[in-house]
Amino acid sequence: MVSPRQVLSLRPFTQHAARWWSRVGILVASALIILAAATRLWDPLPVETLRLKTFDFYNRLLPRPRLENSPVVIVNIDEKSLVEFGQWPWPRTRVARLLASLRDAGAAVAGFDIVFAEEDRTSPDAIANSLPGLNAPVRESLLSLPSNDERLARIMKTFRTVLGQAAGKDDTGDLPDDAASATSVKGIRTLGPAGKEPSDFLFSHPSLIGNIPVLEENALGRGIFSVADEVDGVVRRVPVITDVAGVLKPALTLEMLRVAFAGNSIFLTMDQAGLVDVGLQTSRGDFRVPVDEKGRVWVYFSEPDNLSKDNSHFYISAADILNKEVPPERLAGKLVLIGTSAAGLLDIRATPISARLPGVEVHANLLETILTQNFIQYPPEIRVLELAMIIIQGAIMILLIPRIGPVWTLAGLLLLGGSLIGTSWYLFEEYKILVDVTYPGIVVAILFAVLTFTNYARDAVEKRQVRSAFSQYLSPDVVEQLAKHPEQLKLGGETRYMTSLFCDVRGFTTISEQFKQDPQGLTSLLNQLLTPLTEAILRRNGTIDKYMGDCVMAFWNAPLLDPDQEAHACQAALEMLRQLDQVNETRSDAEPLKIGIGINSGECVVGNMGSDQRFDYSVIGDAVNLASRLEGQSKTYGVDIIVGPDTAAAVTDKFALAELDMIAVKGKSEAVKIYALIGNFNSITHEHFQEFTKEHSEFLSAYRGQNWASAKEHLQNCRQHLSGRLDAYYDLMAQRISLFETTPPPSDWNGVFEATSK
Repeated sequence: MVSPRQVLSLRPFTQHAARWWSRVGILVASALIILAAATRLWDPLPVETLRLKTFDFYNRLLPRPRLENSPVVIVNIDEKSLVEFGQWPWPRTRVARLLASLRDAGAAVAGFDIVFAEEDRTSPDAIANSLPGLNAPVRESLLSLPSNDERLARIMKTFRTVLGQAAGKDDTGDLPDDAASATSVKGIRTLGPAGKEPSDFLFSHPSLIGNIPVLEENALGRGIFSVADEVDGVVRRVPVITDVAGVLKPALTLEMLRVAFAGNSIFLTMDQAGLVDVGLQTSRGDFRVPVDEKGRVWVYFSEPDNLSKDNSHFYISAADILNKEVPPERLAGKLVLIGTSAAGLLDIRATPISARLPGVEVHANLLETILTQNFIQYPPEIRVLELAMIIIQGAIMILLIPRIGPVWTLAGLLLLGGSLIGTSWYLFEEYKILVDVTYPGIVVAILFAVLTFTNYARDAVEKRQVRSAFSQYLSPDVVEQLAKHPEQLKLGGETRYMTSLFCDVRGFTTISEQFKQDPQGLTSLLNQLLTPLTEAILRRNGTIDKYMGDCVMAFWNAPLLDPDQEAHACQAALEMLRQLDQVNETRSDAEPLKIGIGINSGECVVGNMGSDQRFDYSVIGDAVNLASRLEGQSKTYGVDIIVGPDTAAAVTDKFALAELDMIAVKGKSEAVKIYALIGNFNSITHEHFQEFTKEHSEFLSAYRGQNWASAKEHLQNCRQHLSGRLDAYYDLMAQRISLFETTPPPSDWNGVFEATSK
């Protein structure tokens, strides 16, 4: 068994293990912060997806307000139109009639979210060539008529029309040929650092799916309506400029604005990281479109239209226009997108606000976003802010968790995290600036888990060592308190008011001689005796300092404070006597064991003491020495328990005490009053004890006044009390009185007895 003096000598090992876990936590957390920051700079798909989901959440919480009189209209080739006018594709003559109706109603521009990649098969010449049995005059008549595509082209010449084009995914499509149209964009100019080209950053496609030449040559503009799905298939950002086989092509929406407002110049602003914004100069003023480095703009979606209602935000059925059922003022001055919501035409997209949104409505939202300049922005400065959130919060956790613990740190982080989330929402709501708090939040959660685990491991090491070291020397309640608060184990010496107890077995040398041939039996006897005595001390919150053969040393008020230390020491001493009686009952055939106990309180020094190579947790001081001397004097005075003056003063109202003498123990010149601990008031009749106390006090007064006759008289009266518990003491005092009668002490004698033995 580890010596009690070595209880806190394990503390250096505990500190070493705790420091090791702390260093591991700091190193791992620092590495995670560096890795997380590098990952954010790299911005892989999982990190980008988190940011995109943040945008989705914010867009759903706060969709873009609908305009009361939107400048954008969608002419919808819907189910109603297909039922009334037949399946798609329609004859180009019907499309021409639709376009003419828009022109006549005063629409500003029409843009097709449709590509006419093939000639109309219902044109007169196509019919003539498809009917081999047709007579010659009819054939010639049909061939002389203009084709349906030409009729559509003629209408397009009379109305501002933008044709849609799709970006090809391979080289089987057409190559862009902007020179084929004298009315197309004259050029897209680039403003940026030398050596950087937009094609270095833009989405690039090898070809495009265009319209038949007769249509493209007569349209005022052509734009790409292809949108770039995100990694999860949701449309959030749309390229406004696309690189198609080395030619920069504007998006359908941007081209519609240029054509509608007589613009002709598109400017791309770049920096070293990529595109910054796209500008459009028109007769109505300049439009600025902030884009990301790849030329994409965030589409700020409004709430989706309910297509089952007639008063929808964007939509007008193509059937209603063809049937002249739409008032002209509904279309006058509008930017018209011609597209479809019919499910069978496969132009349905997933967006943040709807899992099934017609693709043409994406362009309508983008047009409104540009016209109102109500953009969602994610500027480069925000990336720096997100990095700062990771680094600062990580540093805070590294500093605080080992010091104030995970609970308070978590509370602080929740407060800080809530503030960051609130700030992120405020920036989105007021300024439409997107700040991604999800990735920093996940990183912080991982860091918190790592640091909490290492902090827990460190505490577990400390608590395990504390429990292991103190479990044999402290009560379980005290051990648990130390395990929860190991910081109370102060290293080094400190001055503290304490109570010490010494217990020794009477005549142990004689007992040992009986076990010369059986040392194991002696050990067993000691264990049989010391175990219940130790339990009595531990149950009263005492600390075992050491076992010295048959002697036990214990103290109170360290390592944990004990405001009732004197009472606890006295209770433990009385319990030790009761335990001794039980031990003796089990040894009825052997000589009963006897113990003497000394208790004293006073200022002591407690802490680790020893050498650099070995030190133990113990207590030293005059008060401790006096407790040891009092234990030795218990045999002299014939009592079981002697307590010192400070201990007696603290428990005089709780226990039955009897003053024994004024004694100067060996090694000390100063005399102190010593007391016999007889019991507690529950075991002694209070009234009877009061009579004894009065008689005993008169005895001591006569004794110290050298009134020997009176002293002997009171001594005999005292013997009648307490059932002879102090007979041995009174025998000793009677011998002293007889000695003083023959050899009187000096006239100035003050009643102090100078002990010559320990």
